[in-house]
Amino acid sequence: MTVFVTRRHIIGSISAAAGLAALPGAALALNPGLARSMVDKLVAEINRVIDSGKSEASMYRDFESIFKDYSDTSYIAAYALGVDGRRASSSQKRAFTAAFTGYISRKYGKRFREFIGGKLVVEDVRQVKNFLEVRTTAYLRGESPFEVAFHVSDRTGRELFFNIYIEGVNMLLTERTEIGAMLDARRGDIDRLIADLKHTG
Repeated sequence: MTVFVTRRHIIGSISAAAGLAALPGAALALNPGLARSMVDKLVAEINRVIDSGKSEASMYRDFESIFKDYSDTSYIAAYALGVDGRRASSSQKRAFTAAFTGYISRKYGKRFREFIGGKLVVEDVRQVKNFLEVRTTAYLRGESPFEVAFHVSDRTGRELFFNIYIEGVNMLLTERTEIGAMLDARRGDIDRLIADLKHTG
């Protein structure tokens, strides 16, 4: 196991650096107006759920639906699985993407639930390498405002976010690290990881 973990972590570090240099998107085709419009709609959906007064379980289902509608789930899941995706079968990749989408929606749904009584406000859009960054400000009761930035690409043919920075914390890198640790704890068993992700988050 030691050899497996060490080798995967070394390859993963190299791949992470390479992956950040080859983020999705086509710089010439990206439209700042469309990217901002997408995030405007996304923020409106998040704010609607925050203000709904629903139960936590209902909110998480809504956040999962929002995540599926507005994010490039296949890219995010593939990035989180990292080099271990090379040994996964097509069916495992599909199952992982589905389980990971539920997991990350619940996880970030809990974070967005902290916004109850507050709101997200879209501020501006800027080009960063081959994608667009749409910056928003989160206003929470009793706390200083902080930035939530959405990275947007049109890799799939429409504008979707593929990364979020919340107070400077990078979702893609965080999830790759955490999924890698979860996989290590299961001795590299992707099927066990998929099964456990369905009840985690």
